[in-house]
Amino acid sequence: MSDKSYPYKATIADLLARIGSGYPAPFHEPCTSREKTVLGDAVGLSQFGVNLLVLNHGDWSAQRHWHQNEDEFVYILEGEVTLIIDEGESLLKAGDIAGFPAGQSNGHHLVNKSTAIAKVFEVGTRCQADVVDYPDVDMTAKKEEAKYRFLYNNGDPYE
Repeated sequence: MSDKSYPYKATIADLLARIGSGYPAPFHEPCTSREKTVLGDAVGLSQFGVNLLVLNHGDWSAQRHWHQNEDEFVYILEGEVTLIIDEGESLLKAGDIAGFPAGQSNGHHLVNKSTAIAKVFEVGTRCQADVVDYPDVDMTAKKEEAKYRFLYNNGDPYE
């Protein structure tokens, strides 16, 4: 909700969380109950995205992935998550941070293996064009004019 005297102010409680992901079946399944509240849009940001991610037990932040053109940063606000990258797994607890520079082909994602809720602050670059590689599944995402299309690795589109 915007304050009329300062239009670039919002209250998180007034913003709607998006539940799930835009992944095609069956890749959406580990993310079906993840909650993502887009914070940056609510305050007029256009050069980078800011989200509040809430993961319940068993939720994944995303399929394991890496971006060609966009940096990503996470700060664990509450609870704990397991960071999974090419080299293995690391536990991230409240107060820990992790970063994923653009162009580094080390797929990553967060999984809540604990029984408690986890809250994660996400920040990422907003490019008009990007390619996202998903090394564990037959999927690539191409971003053109700020919109992603999901493709099989051979280039055919998911319907």
